[in-house]
Amino acid sequence: MQQRSSPSPSSRDAGWKPEFPSSRQESTVSRSPDRSPAHPDLRQLQDEIDRLRAQDKTSETTIAALRRDVEAYESSTFWRLTWPARTALEHTPRLARALRVSTKSCWWLATGQFPDRLRMYRRKQTELKADIPHQEEIPSPAETLPQPSSRRGQSRRGHRKETLAAISFPRHAYPVLSIVIPSYGQVPVTLRCLRSILRHPPSCPYEVIVAEDASGDPDIAELRAVMGLVLIERSENLGFLKNCNEAAKTAAGTYLHLLNNDTEVLPGTFDALLARLQTDGGIGLTGSKLLYPDGRLQEAGGIIWNDASGWNFGRNDPHPNRAVYSYSRDVDYISGASIMLRRDLFESLGGFDEAFAPAYYEDTDLAFRVRASGLRVVFEPGSVVIHHEGVSHGTDETSGVKAYQGRNRALMLERWRDALEAEHFPPATHFLRAASHAHGRQTILIIDHYVPEPDRDAGSRATMCVIHALCNAGWLVKFWPENRQRNTYSHPLERLGVEIIDETDPHSFAEWVAENGSDLDHVMIMRPTIARAFLPDAVLNTDARRSYYGHDIHFLRLEREAEVTGDTQIRQEALTMRRLETWLWPQFHSVLYLSQYEVDLVRELAPTARPHAIVPFCFTPDRTARPVTPGATILFVGGFGHPPNVDAALWLVREIMPKVRLRVPNARLILAGSKPAAEVRALAGPDVTVTGFISDEELARLYATARVAAVPLRFGAGVKNKVLEALHYGLPLVTTPVGAEGIAGLESAVAVADTADVFAEALVALLGDDALWRVRSDAGKALVADGYSPERFGEVLLGALAAE
Repeated sequence: MQQRSSPSPSSRDAGWKPEFPSSRQESTVSRSPDRSPAHPDLRQLQDEIDRLRAQDKTSETTIAALRRDVEAYESSTFWRLTWPARTALEHTPRLARALRVSTKSCWWLATGQFPDRLRMYRRKQTELKADIPHQEEIPSPAETLPQPSSRRGQSRRGHRKETLAAISFPRHAYPVLSIVIPSYGQVPVTLRCLRSILRHPPSCPYEVIVAEDASGDPDIAELRAVMGLVLIERSENLGFLKNCNEAAKTAAGTYLHLLNNDTEVLPGTFDALLARLQTDGGIGLTGSKLLYPDGRLQEAGGIIWNDASGWNFGRNDPHPNRAVYSYSRDVDYISGASIMLRRDLFESLGGFDEAFAPAYYEDTDLAFRVRASGLRVVFEPGSVVIHHEGVSHGTDETSGVKAYQGRNRALMLERWRDALEAEHFPPATHFLRAASHAHGRQTILIIDHYVPEPDRDAGSRATMCVIHALCNAGWLVKFWPENRQRNTYSHPLERLGVEIIDETDPHSFAEWVAENGSDLDHVMIMRPTIARAFLPDAVLNTDARRSYYGHDIHFLRLEREAEVTGDTQIRQEALTMRRLETWLWPQFHSVLYLSQYEVDLVRELAPTARPHAIVPFCFTPDRTARPVTPGATILFVGGFGHPPNVDAALWLVREIMPKVRLRVPNARLILAGSKPAAEVRALAGPDVTVTGFISDEELARLYATARVAAVPLRFGAGVKNKVLEALHYGLPLVTTPVGAEGIAGLESAVAVADTADVFAEALVALLGDDALWRVRSDAGKALVADGYSPERFGEVLLGALAAE
């Protein structure tokens, strides 16, 4: 189930001070407590107003009542009589501070708070000396109330200058990235943002531009002391939207990052966004995951409903790292608090449309225009930003800032009516699709035993081929691992745009599919035991087409193992599995196997089933001739958690290799694969290496340096990835009839042997005959390039899924 959020505007409602009078008045109110240090009761009332507005935890009625109390104070006789004293204190900040300190200290002594306040003060002083991130400047215990920057004492200005001396940005002649930060006063807030950029800068050449929009704040002078900062100081107030547009015109970078000044970037914020744009030319706009300072999720991309209202997806969820927020996906829009796009694209679109000035929906409209230009808008969860969201402007859409929200929503609805009707859902419906801008996209749920581990087993590689093909075809892919575990393999899958419904989602499968089943077009279940567990709920809760991906016919593999080993228990397991698989096949709209002989067997055993043979694996075509590899190294690759590979390794070492060494004494064997059992590890010796788990890079090196591959499988079922993988690398190999099964045309590229003597003879021939090696290498590469490309795989898979 997707996290629900409360409706919110799709704009940078984040402490920005636009040019219209109402927000200026609001800014004055927020500073008024410091202009009345002689009256602590009034200060407390005003602070309460600010707190309520900032945290949005009370109603407008309560705020209005507090405001009336303040106004009553200001119209009282006492207030008028004390005007001269208050005016004098405004011009003597040190005296005002002394009075505040004295008043608060007396109150804290009387109420017993002083020891705790003193400890708090000392702790903050320690944090300051340690240069704790996010710590701007530490007040004394008597200065917990906010101070207007223009009224600070000289000693604190001196401290600020010392702190500013540590802020220095590099200047690059040709920046790749321009970080544009619009501001309206709020110097401490902007400095906090700048410090976070220094802590976590982009890895590319960059520049930082702060565009100050004529706030009149005297503390802007402090920004001039920041070395390397490009500071633009407006002579007149333009408002947020126009200020951004004008600042972007001064940028020199290829890419433009528009960043609110009330944000703090975290590690990888810039590089994750930049990588998205640089590696996928189809993406026009990308943006960050936004967090509140307390760690709650503020937004993981935005949804726009067909009435132009907007939702921040996941707002207020205390678990921002849930998988539902951790996969890259297309979205309707991304909050302008942190977005990145090519500068030339921003310019070609005319920047933010000034029809939406001063605020609200400008970032939403930009996302729609980017999409209309043929490019995608993509949320990037690897880029995370803390957003100190600004003070609310109330809920009345007839006055103040909120008046622009209503007006701009109407403008958005009128301008994009056709797109909204065609590509967006009614409010608060179809969250599974709406969160991924997937109104018209095929949506599939894939269920398997765990998140694919493609560097550990061939089954995972086959699953990844399926997922890649579906993603490339534009499908929205959801993945349910039976074990619900999240691990290091989750992130690569999420980067493809796949949502993993893992342990971070609190719902059972029955609950999840009951809520989201109506949004599924297809359910693919892999392996017989997984299908037995999940099929009933899938049938009950969705009308989606169902496909079964078997990987291989399990009972056939078990029968062959029983024949080789004579194990009666395995023979009984084969009978049980046969009953399960033959019952399952007719329950699905399509049954997928990797070879024609498996399809023929399904038709024979279950005449009402609808089986299809698909390309088993996919490899990027490579027709480059491989140079003849010298030496006498034989390579066997296999995951040893799989019984057929264990048996093959034992047979190879104990019966085949002794015969090879009689002819080639220097022959050495490498057994490469994860989870080697004790009996496999015991095979290691001077001429036999047992590697255990190896990375894809190391496996590629072994393929490139070995002379020949051996695949001595005596039982098993289905097409073997290790056979095709060796051929893809141009490595000649010898295998058995079981290893060659299901691969058409293999006889021209591979020697097939069914006894230890014949197998050893074929290995010796490839070790000693360069001409034979050359012919087999070229034939193998051609076979894989012609029949096992990603394009061919996708074509066959999609055809099978759509077949009636």
